Amino acid sequence: MRKPQSAGSIPSQALEGLRVLELGQLIAGPFAARTLADFGADVIKVEPPESGDPLRSWRLLKDGTSVWWQVQSRNKRSITLDLRKTDAQEIVRGLLKESDVLIENFRPGTLEQWGLSPEELHALNPGLIILRISGYGQDGPYRDKPGFGVVGEAMGGIRYLTAEPGRTPVRVGVSIGDTLAALHGVIGVLMALHHRSNSKTGQGQVVDVALYEAVFNCMESLLPEYGEFNVVREPAGSSMPGIAPTNAYRCQDGSHLLIAANGDSIFKRLMHKIGRSDLAADPELAHNVGRVKRVLELDRIIGEWAAGRTVDQALQALDEAGVPAGKIYSAKDIAEDPHYAARGMVLKTKSKQGHTVLMPGITPKLSLTPGQIRRAAPGLGDDNEEILGSSATGPAMP
Repeated sequence: MRKPQSAGSIPSQALEGLRVLELGQLIAGPFAARTLADFGADVIKVEPPESGDPLRSWRLLKDGTSVWWQVQSRNKRSITLDLRKTDAQEIVRGLLKESDVLIENFRPGTLEQWGLSPEELHALNPGLIILRISGYGQDGPYRDKPGFGVVGEAMGGIRYLTAEPGRTPVRVGVSIGDTLAALHGVIGVLMALHHRSNSKTGQGQVVDVALYEAVFNCMESLLPEYGEFNVVREPAGSSMPGIAPTNAYRCQDGSHLLIAANGDSIFKRLMHKIGRSDLAADPELAHNVGRVKRVLELDRIIGEWAAGRTVDQALQALDEAGVPAGKIYSAKDIAEDPHYAARGMVLKTKSKQGHTVLMPGITPKLSLTPGQIRRAAPGLGDDNEEILGSSATGPAMP
């Protein structure tokens, strides 16, 4: 366990002084580690010696390396170890003696096969916090099944809803299951760190995150609606079932505009703005229950109004009326948007190869100890000498 900050010292970042060892690959575990690294944690990423994390070669490559890798592995250091070998496992044990957090997203039982079970690791370092992300969790009848993010999304309930009625469910478009699991993992790590600092024993613990549970945790009233009313929520396309009017509407220029006018006063402002003051005064539409009953009528009327305007014209009118609305952003829209720029959410950074990388900024925003990009994503094994030293018998801990 790392030494605490000296009395009276103020870290420049919230997690400065925290050491994290990342054994995971691809998305969920590495995303959790990146989030901690963005706020000052020293993240040491362990990769297979031959090809490294497969994410290095996923999607679009620049100078032979994925631009996704540049985002996912910023602020990390990289070492290479073949974890199937006993000498590599011994090196990991040495690193973990001086670490605060271990992150792994292998299939349950893999660490145990390598002699790195939580029981063995806590014998070496009682304060170690172990984040384990897997498809189905560390126990239960499905624990040994392979589980990627898409499977977690399906089992967690979100994939059932992401479709137009009567059509094949589609994926969200990004690895949302992995990302939700990663963020739940970060929350768990921070809670475990808080407990460790407040307890007399300084004991670490295991944070067990299942992909499907992270998705399921975000499914709002899905389960109680079934339990209370035997109602299975069905796909509803771009609308929000039971909440009206909220939908996507096609504009004159082919762009789609999202309008969220489901608040009582907001609905009235929208109706006045589109020239339907009669509907604003209709007592049946004064509250959400009545509007839901007539949602098809309202969507048609709003859709006809939007179809007669470009997305920019419609947005200007809705902004004037104080109606929440927004166009659906592409990557180009994001890169060129002044609000993204003002909030520091589109950053130009340099890769280790020397080219410019456009990447998302850091969130959330902390007023006293904000996150920072301190280093570019590492090349494979860039930090072997610094961390492992010239000898394979044990790590040198700077």
